[in-house]
Amino acid sequence: MNPLASLYATDVPVDPAAPEARQWLIDELAKPSYQAARPTWFDLASRAVRDWLGSLFSGSGNGVDGGLVAVLVVAVVAIVVAGFLIFGMPRLNRRSTAAGEILGADDRRDAAAMRKDAEIAAGARDWTLAIEELFRALAKGLAERTIVTVNPGTTAHDFGVRASAAFPQERARLGRAASVFDGVRYLDAHGTEQDYVELASLERALRAARPAQLVEIGGAGSPV
Repeated sequence: MNPLASLYATDVPVDPAAPEARQWLIDELAKPSYQAARPTWFDLASRAVRDWLGSLFSGSGNGVDGGLVAVLVVAVVAIVVAGFLIFGMPRLNRRSTAAGEILGADDRRDAAAMRKDAEIAAGARDWTLAIEELFRALAKGLAERTIVTVNPGTTAHDFGVRASAAFPQERARLGRAASVFDGVRYLDAHGTEQDYVELASLERALRAARPAQLVEIGGAGSPV
């Protein structure tokens, strides 16, 4: 026999027995490259859901008409949209409504803490910081009372407009306070003692006042 042919016959059997061939196949499929290519349980589940949804909308599902499913989906979306238009956003509890970003700052303090820090800044005659802190305390306080909604992105003038709807008698002072806040916060204006005194007077007045709509509905003796 040719020595080369003898070597191939010894090292690479071309006609293995069935158990040996099965083991070769198992060993080959166990290699990392094959394992990495196997679909995960998430892949299989996603494919099953996709196929099921496809069968519904293609009308090939068992006893389910795709057109009917599409109509139901559109109806549900329409109901949800109508609910938002009629009832507005769901009212969150006071903590979740008032927490988070307020007037351009991520601030988790409550209104009382902001008011206290404003007083400390005023005591140090840092009127710019005192005005910033007190205006945020004013906005946070009305948010905590669920009178005015303050969302991320709400500007000082947005807040002033919303607060004016609840306290129309303070519309002018709210507009001026919003302008003063924007000036010291964004336009490098220097706060003055007079600005702080006027803002403090407004903040105290609104903290003790009733929103106009609650007075009209509840009467003079109803709590806020």
